[in-house]
Order: sequence, then structure tokens, then C-alpha cells
Amino acid sequence: MSYETTDAFECHFTEIGKEAPPRHLGTRYDVEGRFLPEPGNTIVCHVVAGSATAAALLAARDALKALPHGDRFTCTPPSSYHMTVFQGTIEGRRGPDYWPAGLSADMPIDDTTEWFAARLRGLPPAPSFRMRPVQMTPLGLVVAGATDADEKAIRGWRDRLTALFDYRHPDHDEYVFHVTLAYQTAWLPADAGAAYRPALAEITRRIVEAAPTLELGPPEFCVFDDMKEFRPLIALG
Repeated sequence: MSYETTDAFECHFTEIGKEAPPRHLGTRYDVEGRFLPEPGNTIVCHVVAGSATAAALLAARDALKALPHGDRFTCTPPSSYHMTVFQGTIEGRRGPDYWPAGLSADMPIDDTTEWFAARLRGLPPAPSFRMRPVQMTPLGLVVAGATDADEKAIRGWRDRLTALFDYRHPDHDEYVFHVTLAYQTAWLPADAGAAYRPALAEITRRIVEAAPTLELGPPEFCVFDDMKEFRPLIALG
């Protein structure tokens, strides 16, 4: 998806055609940008602290905040920057497409964490992978495998975990890997794309130049209380 085209940008980020508020507003964060409790678990690769990648992402965040209407976004803490490998369970999202088939739909999140952990401990190593920056959006960085082999490897991780946990998200095959830098608290004005599209293209160019291969840690099974911190429980890589 390229947000350099008018239709794509307007569809995803502006008020055009919108009747509902931005996704996750009121559940993940409030209109003031304060993060709300939303416990869950997940498998992620953290951005390596102090790396060129971390610095490039901070610069990108600052550039995004400086754009017109930057106050319509709330930023995640840099210490939380990560790329999701596989989404676990999360409070408020308990439908069958997002929940292991063998678990009761009302099982407490802490109990699902123990269930996941029991299956992950001793999991044989899977192929490693490298990721590259693809495109900056108002919410963060879209990434992909650095090579076709890397893309195959990370998709293989997702297939493997789907089989291990016995559930498959609706977007399993089309999942877009990304590093979230912000969430949207209000839609942008209809004409915002005129300023945002060239700015996003320039921010993308800078981050590709600064971090052509992203410095990410190995996959880790993590728990979280909200979107501010992802605490590792089990290293998988």
C-alpha cells in the first residue's frame, strides 16, 4: 500500500468518508492521548536500544510530530518500539479468529499467557531473518524482509506459530509488518495529504538511508498491560 497516492492516504488517515472515530480510540487510548489498560501477550522483535535504527525512528517520530495537525496523534514510548511477529491474545479481542481454538473465550489473559508459554518453552530454533524499511506512514514504519529469503523466513515463523497455537488471524497471509510510532486520536482534515504525502516520502528516504537493514532483537514472547511497555518472558531466537 502506497500512501503517496491521494486515495490511499485519504482513505486511511483523513476525515473523508469517516463516520466512526479512529480504530482503538477509547479502548487502547483516549482522546487526550493517554494509553488505557489493554492487557495481552504477543511475540515481537524489539528495536535495539541505542542503535542507528532507534535513532532513525526517533528522528522520524519528531518529523511526524512537526507536521500540521501533529497533535492529532499520540506517540508510543521509544522503549516500546518493536515489530510484531505474531499477535497473541488481548483483552477485548476474544473472537474465534483471534483466540486459540482450545481455550475458553472467557479465560483470563494471564492464564492464556501461561498456556502460550508452556508451548513455547523448548521450541526448536527457526530460521533467522532481517528486515528493511519500506515506507513511513503517519502511524509508523512499514517493513518487510530484507530479501525474499528473509520474507519467507518471517512468514514461516507466522505459519509455525499458527499451527502451534491453533488459530489463524484473518489477515494472516496479508499481514503487514510494521513498527508503530503513534496512534491517531482524531482524523486529519480532508486536505492534509498535500502536506503529508511529500513529507512521508522524505522521511522514508531518510530512514532507508540511515538504517537500510533494521537492527532488531530476536523474537521474544512478551506480555503487556498497555501499549507503553512489552516485557519479555521467553527468548525465541
